[in-house]
Parts: sequence; C-alpha cells; structure tokens
Amino acid sequence: MKLERSGCGELNAARAGERVLLKGWVHRRRDHGGVIFLDLRDRSGVVQVVVRRDQQSRDHESTAASALEPCRLEWVVEVEGVVMLRAKEAVNPDLATGDLEVVVERAAVLARSQPLPFPIDGSTDASEETRLRYRFLDLRRSELQNNMVLRHRVTAEALNYFDAHRFLQIETPMLTRSTPEGARDFLVPSRVHRGSFYALPQSPQLFKQILMCSGFERYVQIARCFRDEDLRADRQPEFTQIDVEMSFVDEAEIQALTEGLLVRLFAVAGIEVPVPFPRLAYRDAMLRYG
Repeated sequence: MKLERSGCGELNAARAGERVLLKGWVHRRRDHGGVIFLDLRDRSGVVQVVVRRDQQSRDHESTAASALEPCRLEWVVEVEGVVMLRAKEAVNPDLATGDLEVVVERAAVLARSQPLPFPIDGSTDASEETRLRYRFLDLRRSELQNNMVLRHRVTAEALNYFDAHRFLQIETPMLTRSTPEGARDFLVPSRVHRGSFYALPQSPQLFKQILMCSGFERYVQIARCFRDEDLRADRQPEFTQIDVEMSFVDEAEIQALTEGLLVRLFAVAGIEVPVPFPRLAYRDAMLRYG
C-alpha cells in the first residue's frame, strides 16, 4: 500500500512506531561519521531524520545512506522511515518535533541545490537587492513564511467575520472604464478596440454603489487596487484593502461592525484589543485636529 506524504511539522509522539513518507528541503546537515542527521523542512515545520551508515545498519539503511551522502543545504529529498522517540537527553525543546526523529529506511534525491547566496535557516544580513534577486530563496525563511501564513489567517478571519454578519463576498471586474478618483489610472490597451484602453480600478467604488442599488445590502471584498501615484509609507502602486458596503445603517452600526472586526483580526496575531474603542465627537475632532 502506497504511503501518503506526511508534513514534517505534523509528526508527534503519538505517531511513534509509524512508518511515514516525507518530502522536503534539507534545512541543516550534521555528519557524525557513522550517522548523518538531517533536519528536513516543509511548510508545516522541521523534523530530524537519521541516516545510518555504520556497520550495524541494515542493507536498506546503507542504500538510503548512499543516496543521501552527498546532500547539502536546500537539496530536495524524499525519505521513508519509522518515527522513533528520542532519548530524554537528546530531546530538543526548541523544536516542535524535538522529542522524536525519523529513522530513514529508503531515500531519494529529488533536486539538487547550488551553494546559497545567503543563509535560509535564520536572520540574514544580505542586502535587499540580493534578497529580491533570489526572492524564491528569501521566501523560504521562516520569518517571511510566518508573515504569509499570518496574512492568510487574517484574510480568512475577516471573511468569516463578515459572513457571520450576513455579508456577501462579491468579486468585481479588474478591466473597467476610467473613473475620476484621487490618482492617475493604470491603463491596459484593448486588442479588439484599437486606440481604446481599459483602466485598472483604483478601488471598486463604482461597483460597490451598483451592488447597493441592486439590493445586495451587504457586500465585502478583499480588493486589489491600482493607483499610479508616488510611493507612501503604507502604500505602493498596487495594494489590497478590505472593501465594505452596507445599506440601511447608521454610524453606530458601522462603528460597532468595524470595532468587532479589528478585535478579531488582532486576536489572530495574539494581540488583545481593549473595547469599546474611544469615540470622538465631530466637534471635538474639528477643534483638536482641524
């Protein structure tokens, strides 16, 4: 029976004695003579795999050792072996899977890597230019992967929140006509209508208004926006925003909805936000800030 691939970071002590198939990148390599230790990494995490090449190793383990012998950092490998609990003195408390290891019985190299321009296994002092040139390597670093995962979870939490409040997530067109807004449009030439252009949306404002007039009442979209303007600290020519439109509401309902959303989104990052938010009267805002 063919084994299903397991995630490196999904293994735990309850799976001791189980045969598993792992595929991932070589994160670290330690050669102790008769034994090679590889930290194998995929998106789910890191686990230590053990490759024996000493005299006590069995034939299939010797074959696996031969396959993995030349492995270096960021090579992509496939290993099959048995999950074993580590001895108490060998447990790594800094690793989620630090109380176990996988003893390799079969292995294969799927792809080789050239020497790395900067380290993947921690922070790096490489220049931004180098990191962008090797963006596919930079995105393997845990710091950036965690950022991507957090963004995904925040997006999912936002859509779940709005779904619970009876909003519909509706996708709006990207190729549209130019509408007067605060910045210049990015233009896309039309192949069919020579001399004519589409404009990329600065925001879905026109479509949101159409949806409200059409009776959808509550709309939300994680919207991509395009504005041909100078860079700002928190904005570039293309960016993403949470777009919301509601009918038949007053200020208090909008404030309560937004407050609840922000509390939920900050909680995803482990930040507790005190509620209720302070409210500033219009007169006080004008007197204080003009």
